[in-house]
Amino acid sequence: MPDDQPRQRRGAARPSAVVSAVGRIADECGTRLGRPLEVLDLGGGTGGVAVPLAEAGHRVTVVDPSPDALASLARRAREAGIVDRVIGVQGDGDSLDGILAGRHVDLACCHGTLEFVDDPAATLRAIAQALGQGGVLSLLVSGRLAVVFAKAIAGEFAQARAALVDPSGRWGSTDPLPRRFDVEQLETLLADAGFTDVVVRGTNILGHLVPASLIDSEADRAALAELDDLLVSGPGREFLRTLGNALHVVARRD
Repeated sequence: MPDDQPRQRRGAARPSAVVSAVGRIADECGTRLGRPLEVLDLGGGTGGVAVPLAEAGHRVTVVDPSPDALASLARRAREAGIVDRVIGVQGDGDSLDGILAGRHVDLACCHGTLEFVDDPAATLRAIAQALGQGGVLSLLVSGRLAVVFAKAIAGEFAQARAALVDPSGRWGSTDPLPRRFDVEQLETLLADAGFTDVVVRGTNILGHLVPASLIDSEADRAALAELDDLLVSGPGREFLRTLGNALHVVARRD
């Protein structure tokens, strides 16, 4: 699972836009329920999502296999003064039932994790069981088509083709990611796990294609983020969501 693995950062990292989106989702759910949320962050590592949610008043259980990442999470929680609202537990998707002990959560986050688990379908089923009825899932995964375009633009045509046709979306044996996902594949996995109201939005559509030497300021990053928003918001351009380097999915448990 993610945060203790350097290779994860080349996959579906947690862009600030996604963290902000999760914050808005939590606010909406909290308003609807009239109380702070019980949140599960599977593979949440050092707390990039958990800490802001806990600072907003929600109670977050972070489940991660890395003791080093959980130690960093505990340190961040102490520094932020939220140790009473963040619990770090070593484990993975297979251990959720025992960790939660039958307790249901209102919001589950699974960011940059589904690429690395042994069985994505089983992990999504475990998350669905952890969520109460009407609970919300925030899922962030690496998109297949983004790496196809990136490899083709770089002149690595054989790797681009491999990523396109490989069942796991990998461009070769040295690809650091075990798998990438298509929108249709995600929709099928989520439906089979009992999720509805699935909304997929591509993130970092252009940023991963622009040479890093051309992005040297916060203004540049903000401009690219704005372009991404404009790309997917125009009528008839919804298909561009499939080109995101990461795919952010929000779904509801049936």
